[in-house]
Amino acid sequence: MKAALRGLALGVVIALLIASCVVHRLMGPRLTGTCSGACAHYAMCKAGNSASDRTRCTTECPDVFADRDSLMAYESLSCADAVEYIDGSPKKTAATQPR
Repeated sequence: MKAALRGLALGVVIALLIASCVVHRLMGPRLTGTCSGACAHYAMCKAGNSASDRTRCTTECPDVFADRDSLMAYESLSCADAVEYIDGSPKKTAATQPR
């Protein structure tokens, strides 16, 4: 009886794991593969984004990204990585530089 309950519990756990992967895949970020989608992702991620940030992104996007796949790759980046890709990494302060 205990073996049957363990098997049932294991089956439920496996089913939940599979279901969560499917839901995550279906509910994950929508990747458009367009400059509009990439710039929307950037604007959503950038704290205090302004109209000038969005305009700069829209203007520079066709020169930076060569194809739909690279745009989709950008759209799938985490917010921190997406903003760093466009704005560059934060400059180190004198306190954080090695002596």
